[in-house]
Amino acid sequence: MNERALAFGQDTQRILKLAWPVLVGQLAVLAFGTIDTVLLARMGSQDLAALAVGSAAYITVFVGLMGVLLAIGPIVGQLYGARRYEEAGQQFHQGIWLALALSGVGALVLAFPQPFLALSKVEGEVAQGIRGYMAALAFALPAALLFTVYRGFNTAISRPKAVMNLQLGALVLKLPLSVALAWGVPAWGWPSMGVVGCGVATAIVMWLQCAAAAWILVRDPHYAPYALLGRGLDLPNGSMLRAQLRLGLPMGAGILIEVTGFSFMAIFIARLGPLPVAGHQIAANLVSMLFMVPLALSNAASTLVAQHLGAQMPHAARNLAWHGVWLAALLALLMGAMLYVGRGIVTGLYTQDAAVAAAALVLMAWVVWLHLADALQTMAALVLRAYRVATLPVVVYAVALWGVGLGGGYALAFREVTPTSFLPWAVGASGFWVTSTLALWMAALLLLALLAWVMRQKQREIQPAAAEPG
Repeated sequence: MNERALAFGQDTQRILKLAWPVLVGQLAVLAFGTIDTVLLARMGSQDLAALAVGSAAYITVFVGLMGVLLAIGPIVGQLYGARRYEEAGQQFHQGIWLALALSGVGALVLAFPQPFLALSKVEGEVAQGIRGYMAALAFALPAALLFTVYRGFNTAISRPKAVMNLQLGALVLKLPLSVALAWGVPAWGWPSMGVVGCGVATAIVMWLQCAAAAWILVRDPHYAPYALLGRGLDLPNGSMLRAQLRLGLPMGAGILIEVTGFSFMAIFIARLGPLPVAGHQIAANLVSMLFMVPLALSNAASTLVAQHLGAQMPHAARNLAWHGVWLAALLALLMGAMLYVGRGIVTGLYTQDAAVAAAALVLMAWVVWLHLADALQTMAALVLRAYRVATLPVVVYAVALWGVGLGGGYALAFREVTPTSFLPWAVGASGFWVTSTLALWMAALLLLALLAWVMRQKQREIQPAAAEPG
């Protein structure tokens, strides 16, 4: 037990050393949405409802495309572990070309949001706010995807602070810009733009952040072994792009299903009116903040596992992966319980509207169990990517998150309830939260079982080689 505890402690230190800057950076990014939510909650439920639907639509597009680009992480991580630095730099160049191509597709979807408006069935001022907000984010998308490549590359080479510093700087700019554009500055003649102002502020900040990242890659001597941007971009390479797409497309599909399983809740709940979706937006933002911790831990564990695999150390990779699972579970239980106990105080920080606060509090009863399952499935999924396993998780996500989560939630939320109905209290927004919790537990258990099988197969592959003399 002492040896196991010592190994767990050592791996925990390594994971935390890499995870904390990732966490800080992710919280800075999430704070973009938190700032907008707090600002618009004080302007009324119309703008907040537009933000809920518009941000859900943007996240759906961005995260799906981002997932494709994140294939650079496990690929570069293994090359870094094998000390093949110039090849890692070549993968970075191809990631930039891929980001530019995906930006064109995503920006068109955001610029014409009619499908999302049809799903949410919103009209009037809310629909107008969604259109303006998504038009601004269509302009921000290319910068966000290019920065994703920068982030994935730096995390893979154990340099997350280079990303964190830029994300914190972007947050410092985002706050005053959003206040000025959303609320207006009468003394300067700036009108209040509401939710559209929040989108414009995000677009400005994202392009400044992307420009700063490019400057660092050119000027910082740390990147010299990778030959990144000093000599210009390499031309598109078909074999490298195909390798990134083979891993990235199923990764993107899995992340897209995972995110839409949650973000489409806001779009469907919007059919119930501005008040339920405003309450959902607050609860969802809090859950998203909690999720940043297991996401950072999972990114760190996945990076370390990929580096160990590249260095031909599969046994160490296996131990580190399971230690990451236990660490994520322990922290998820602790943080979920803390939020549940203080839910009244935390909700009061978002809004003084008693009706909106009450709508959010009803949903937060599910936070602890939803967050624990989310932490487990995220760790399992990201470590599987380090092993370059991404297709089977897509099937798991489709069945669990779309079938059980969204499908089951829709069935519960929009039914007519009688005293003899199944789960009579799970109606409206609560119906979606109940089934989403069940879906995440289903995904977590299946992905953990898949991870155990993959690691056993990897161990069997090296045993014959280890048994050979010399």
